[in-house]
Amino acid sequence: MKGHGFETKSVRMERLLKMSVIAPEEDVDRIMKHVCQLAPLTRGDRYDSNAYQSAPALSSTGHSKVPQQGRNRKYASGPGVVEVSFDLPDSQELLEQVVEATFQVHRYREPVIKVQPVMVSRSMVLDDRDNPYRWWNTTGDWKKKQAH
Repeated sequence: MKGHGFETKSVRMERLLKMSVIAPEEDVDRIMKHVCQLAPLTRGDRYDSNAYQSAPALSSTGHSKVPQQGRNRKYASGPGVVEVSFDLPDSQELLEQVVEATFQVHRYREPVIKVQPVMVSRSMVLDDRDNPYRWWNTTGDWKKKQAH
């Protein structure tokens, strides 16, 4: 991956930052509310507040020793814990603000926050209405409504 991205006929690849956060499922809306106040998380010209959430863990993965308390605790990846990830512009200033906001509203003292550089596709928004693989030519909801 060189430079800031590249283009093909149909796709523009942009260099962004992927941030992921491990949190209890019931905390995700609160965390994302604060993230979206700083970064709209747009995708194309029609979508905002875009993030991806894993399915919650079904059972605990084990135990870890907590030295200062001298007792066993379940790992943070236990039941009801998810990973939420989203793309941010490659801006150190914005990243610092989003990480700080996430830390402040997270319930854990040591939340798992990961950031990595990624290349993300952006459509060139071509006229591809005849593409047989697009959802609107296969299973689009609007086709079902017109059939009645």
